[in-house]
Amino acid sequence: MPELSVLIEHYGYIAILVGCLFEGETVTILGGISAHQGWLSLPGVIFCAGLGGALGDLTLFLLGRRYGERLLARLKRDPARIEALRASVRRHQDLAVFGVRFLYGLRLVGPLVIGASGVGLWRFVLFNLLGAATWATLFVVGGYLFGTVLARVLGDLEHHLLWLLPLAVVLALFIRWRRRRRAKGG
Repeated sequence: MPELSVLIEHYGYIAILVGCLFEGETVTILGGISAHQGWLSLPGVIFCAGLGGALGDLTLFLLGRRYGERLLARLKRDPARIEALRASVRRHQDLAVFGVRFLYGLRLVGPLVIGASGVGLWRFVLFNLLGAATWATLFVVGGYLFGTVLARVLGDLEHHLLWLLPLAVVLALFIRWRRRRRAKGG
C-alpha cells in the first residue's frame, strides 16, 4: 500500500475540489497542512478550494433560481432565519453573495435563498468568485500555519498522519454537531 503522503500528492487536488463543492473548511485546512508539508502547492490548494467552493455555490444558486421556493419550503430550517437572509439579500446583494460562505449554517441554504431572491447570474458569479477566493485563501493559509505549529510540536508530520487525519475528521464532526445543537437551542 502506498504511503499516505503519496496518495495525497496524487489525489489531493481532486479531493480538495470535491470536498469544497459541499462544505470544505476541514478540507481546506487539511489542504493547507499538506501544502506546508510540501505534498501539494499552496497556490494549487487555494485554487482547487476556491473553484470547488464557487462551483458548489453556483450549482445551489442555479437550483435556487429554478426551484427555490419549492426547495426552501421542504427544508426543515428555521423559517425566520431564512426570511432574515432574504431581507439581507434584498438590501445588500453583493455583500450577501460574497459573505454567505462565511456564515455558519447558511453555506448550503444561502445560495438557494440568493438564487430564489432574483439576484442576477453575472452579479452572483462575480461576487461568488471573489468570496470563494477570499474564503479559500484564509482557510488554506490558516491550515498552512497550523501545519507549521503541528510540525514544531510533533516533528515530522508524515509519521503521525495515520492518527492525525482521522482525528481532524472526528474533531470537525464534533464541532459541527456542537454548533448544530447550539443553534437548535440545546
